[in-house]
Amino acid sequence: MGAQSQGLLDDFARVAESVAATTKKLGKAALLGDYFHQLDDADLVRAARYFAGQQFALHDARTTNVGGVVLRDALGEVTGLDVENLRPRDVRLGDAGEVAFEAMTETRADAVTEPTFTLIEIETLIVQLSETRGTKNKKALLVQALQRATPLEAKYLVKLLVGDLRIGLKEGLVEDAVARAFGQMLAHVAQVNMLVGDIGETAVRARHGELEGVAMRLFHPLKFMLATAAVDLADVARTMPEDFFFVEDKFDGIRAQAHVQTGRVALFSRTLDEISHRFPELIAPLKSLPSDAIIDGEIVPARGETILPFAELQKRLGRKTVGDELLATTPVVFIAYDLLYASGRVLIDAPLSERRAVLETMLAPGGATAAALRLSEAKRVRDVAMLDEEFTAARGRGNEGLMIKDPRSAYKPGKRGREWLKLKRPLATLDVVVTAVEVGHGKRRHLLSDYTFAVRRSETDAELLNVGKAYSGLTDVELAELTEWFRAHTIQEFAHGRVRVVEPRIILEVTFDRVQESKRHKSGYALRFPRILRLRDDKALAEIDTLATVRQLVEPERKE
Repeated sequence: MGAQSQGLLDDFARVAESVAATTKKLGKAALLGDYFHQLDDADLVRAARYFAGQQFALHDARTTNVGGVVLRDALGEVTGLDVENLRPRDVRLGDAGEVAFEAMTETRADAVTEPTFTLIEIETLIVQLSETRGTKNKKALLVQALQRATPLEAKYLVKLLVGDLRIGLKEGLVEDAVARAFGQMLAHVAQVNMLVGDIGETAVRARHGELEGVAMRLFHPLKFMLATAAVDLADVARTMPEDFFFVEDKFDGIRAQAHVQTGRVALFSRTLDEISHRFPELIAPLKSLPSDAIIDGEIVPARGETILPFAELQKRLGRKTVGDELLATTPVVFIAYDLLYASGRVLIDAPLSERRAVLETMLAPGGATAAALRLSEAKRVRDVAMLDEEFTAARGRGNEGLMIKDPRSAYKPGKRGREWLKLKRPLATLDVVVTAVEVGHGKRRHLLSDYTFAVRRSETDAELLNVGKAYSGLTDVELAELTEWFRAHTIQEFAHGRVRVVEPRIILEVTFDRVQESKRHKSGYALRFPRILRLRDDKALAEIDTLATVRQLVEPERKE
């Protein structure tokens, strides 16, 4: 494969297979770097994006909108396998690409033997799918493509359309591979990729030594800096500087990043999806800012100074359009607490104290934007003993707890460090019983790892009422052992075994952030952010908590 050759999907796939079989990160990056070095510029752009799990550059808002049903229907038409044959494979393999490979190998191994797909043809197909409306028309394009694909090509074509290769790669490893391939510093490659929002363009710049003098390109989401949970106040004291640290409320909303430039505004979620259309009332206030900016903050439901329950915000999430009635009944505000870029200057390497100072000049309290665009209050605290009182006050204002930040900290996109700590004390714990289990995702896609759990109706009524679902807190060893137990004690299966109703004998101790009223469960309540603390082998079904205990833990509804 020479430097000017057309990159083949088959070559891409074989490199991906080798990367998947390599356990060490350095080995994965080295394999990828060798491959990148052989590609011409155009195929380098495509390959770098595809290995990073991106169909387009991050600053490109286009999507293919190809869901699992369309992919399965197209695969069924090409292979002759019906839905009832393909669905169990989805459950067993947990990977749409693996399903395509298995189905194509069984039914079409001799139909196409020579790989012919090029990366430019994959790019053309992705663009066509993004421009095509209607599932019938998208399916026709997919059928045409799969009919000329080898099983290995079909496997990676489907993986690319799903947007997850599942070969143990993250974007950071692709950056490492680019740096290795072209003899550049990893820090420079990562910086440019952050600025331009395109790992493909970054790779070509690295090849040609053009990483210097790159300006920030707005309207692609930067990864969010993350906080670490503080164990206790002593942990805070050990971590934060002695002179002072910032303390803010931890808001009970959704994290959002606002990009503002010359009258244009975009809001991005923590999952890096654009959500501007869901919060139209925030656009005008953001447009009125005095300079271009990238602001990190939180969207919370609020009326006046009163923070409303998170359940109110949920009414707007997932909506394609937000009508006037919903805008009136569920108002929101954007609370800004960090500044990543302003007036042509990238600020992520500046200390938090400096970023806050600039942000405060942009969002003066009581300004014209104050109704929908607010600045968080960042108190300077020296003594951790004050945090108990601050925590209680934050909960009283309707917020989750506290954020504690080192004023010297740089903003580290996508990193979780100890410069930012979060203090979210669990409301309580409950002993519950598992009533249903579900196949997990990612590395747990072969395990029954998502547990729905219940409490007893009362001390005298043994009816089980579900109150939540948890999927974190147990080790992989515990999950593997429980998976075997649940399979052996299944009462009823749904979705070809993906969901199982099980014998109610496994007792868990769970913690959570709050209890809220909910129509989702027959109990009328749901635990918010439940987490499994431990298995309670020492307890019997008759000893789990009751609905009365759950009801006592419901936080009073905050009134307007």
